[in-house]
Amino acid sequence: MFPKIAAQLARGFLMGAADVVPGVSGGTVALVLGIYDKLIDTVRSGARAIGRLLTADLRGFWRRLTAIDWLFLAPLLAGVGVAVVSLASIIETQLRETPEEMAGLFFGLVGGSVLVAQGLLTARRIEHGVIVTVIGVATFWLLGFQSGPITDPSPLMLVGSGALAICAMILPGISGSFILLMLGMYAAVLGAIHDRVIIDLALVGIGAIVGLALFSSLLGWVLERQFNRVMAALIGLMLGSLRVLWPWPNGVGIIAEDASEVIDGTTLDWPPDLDAFVGPAILAFVGFGLVMATTQIGSRRSF
Repeated sequence: MFPKIAAQLARGFLMGAADVVPGVSGGTVALVLGIYDKLIDTVRSGARAIGRLLTADLRGFWRRLTAIDWLFLAPLLAGVGVAVVSLASIIETQLRETPEEMAGLFFGLVGGSVLVAQGLLTARRIEHGVIVTVIGVATFWLLGFQSGPITDPSPLMLVGSGALAICAMILPGISGSFILLMLGMYAAVLGAIHDRVIIDLALVGIGAIVGLALFSSLLGWVLERQFNRVMAALIGLMLGSLRVLWPWPNGVGIIAEDASEVIDGTTLDWPPDLDAFVGPAILAFVGFGLVMATTQIGSRRSF
């Protein structure tokens, strides 16, 4: 039993690491590790239990709760939690000190995720290309209106961000942290984890629970019936959202060394010199390679 728990902890850590960094999604990691279908079924069971609780059906809630495979879910969640807590402070520090380099790393990770998501398509038709193009262009254009990260998010924004991020986490192809980055909430949530801001974390957690309860069954239903169209839309979303991750002039728009200074994260420019180009470019290739390596390892079912 211990080897199975240890393997599940490792899977959870990989999923958590994927989701705390705006790159390959935890859903994709679960897919290539061979646990995605069971994860979706378990999430659905949890959502049904929450639904029973919200309707004050305590007996039904307990029945649904005990039906969940906790030997599968508990170590998985523990691994995700360890990854998020251990990596949050490291990433936040690097985002402040080396924003362009981190943007390059994220750019490579998401670029690799586009290829991973493309490989998940079970069919390729003209309509899928149209969906990718339309969503990609629209996302690129809409993100041009973003002025920068949100430094003092409202409670409603924290709840909404949690709901959207958790839905992205269980979708293959796009990470929850990438959604937070698009919303300008990535630095705020990362800072709350690092600084243990309980109220903010509670609001994000409430949003995540509500998001799972409301959307997990719908997401599962849509993926079962319209998988290729959903994946095409996600590919377009990631391609268009690369605008946020373009390293120059100021990385991903995270707060600079001066905590009161907000940098515009959607301005596009060329590197001012060769030195400014080399670091982000190398890390972009590293990020791309990490995604490809993770996918290859997971496809062999090494756990």
